[in-house]
Amino acid sequence: MLLTGCNSNQKTENEKEDKHEHVDGDGHDHANEKDHDHSEGDGHDHSNDKEHKHSEGDGHDHEAEAKGESHADEILFTKQQAQLVDLKTETVAPGSFYNSIKTSGQIQASQGDEAVIAATSNGIVSFTNPSITDGTAVKAGQPIVTISAKKLLEGDPSVKARIEYETAQKEFQRAESLVKEQIISAKDFEQARLRYETAKTVYQAQAGNMTASGVSVTSPIGGYIKNRLVAQGEYVSVGQPIATVSQNRRLQLRAEVSENNFKILKSISSANFKPAYDNQLYKLSELNGRLLSFGKASTDQSFYIPVTFEFDNVGDIIPGAYTEVYLLSTLQDNVISVPVSAVTEEQGLNFVYLQIGDEEYTKKEVTLGQNNGERVQILAGLQRGAKVVTKGVYQVKLAATSSVMPEGHSH
Repeated sequence: MLLTGCNSNQKTENEKEDKHEHVDGDGHDHANEKDHDHSEGDGHDHSNDKEHKHSEGDGHDHEAEAKGESHADEILFTKQQAQLVDLKTETVAPGSFYNSIKTSGQIQASQGDEAVIAATSNGIVSFTNPSITDGTAVKAGQPIVTISAKKLLEGDPSVKARIEYETAQKEFQRAESLVKEQIISAKDFEQARLRYETAKTVYQAQAGNMTASGVSVTSPIGGYIKNRLVAQGEYVSVGQPIATVSQNRRLQLRAEVSENNFKILKSISSANFKPAYDNQLYKLSELNGRLLSFGKASTDQSFYIPVTFEFDNVGDIIPGAYTEVYLLSTLQDNVISVPVSAVTEEQGLNFVYLQIGDEEYTKKEVTLGQNNGERVQILAGLQRGAKVVTKGVYQVKLAATSSVMPEGHSH
């Protein structure tokens, strides 16, 4: 028993001595260190120790880890990727910005740019070209339909007009010779002349358009068929609309503005609009547009005030289409704004992507102001000199999503 106790005491002394020598050797007081220094085989699980310290040469890249921690929000997007998507950026700088009112409206044909083709006779309609439909281009004076009543009970009006004219003409010629010899009175002569002139007017109205198949109806102006109002083989009466032809050279934009913005209407000078069928933004300033008028009161059926513009049609704007309208009012200076394409929305928050290096990007939250369809005002979140991605934003956003480290993975 004494021997055992002696060995035990000796072991304790040796441990103290070893510990003392370790302190002197490395100059580090492990006894007072918060991270406890465990010896091998003491049963401590180093793999689960959060405060575990790696020694040199253990294969752990401390420099990469430090870099990853300091640039956790960095998005890698190579120059090759940027070239493939034609990525573009814009340097943020204060500039001019038009205040705007966003509303809805409709594109309409201008007055005088449309004409209605009407029936000049009663009868059955037959289109000269069966392929004539909405959108077909036509020329001024081009035959559109032929109207025939040959097989109808009432007879062909053009034939009847010709017969009446020829009969009235003969009666008038005979009356002329009889009145000279005073065989008939002047009153009878005047009545014969009246019948002749009336029959002549009716006949000449159709004579120029008479064909073997009926009365030909032509387009009064050149343009395109806006809409066909009758079908092949349909019966029409005199004056009934057959089709509408539009030149489509000048169009009107009619916007509906809430009564709350009535005081601002006087400052409106132009507008931007985006049709429902197209993502392209059109600017009246580039379409020779001008403000025609704005309403001075709302109607009983609506609480909105109309504002009407006129502009040149560039060839791909459809009359009758509904559109988003951005009415431009006062011009402000020293305003930070970015193109609408630069802004993305996530869970109710708005973000832009900034280029911070040759191949490094980052996401930045911003606070938006007014939107004029082309640019959006930035109230907070951007500083002068920042490089904002304006084209290829979606691809950078995808790169940010793909570079996010899966949950649960950490060093």
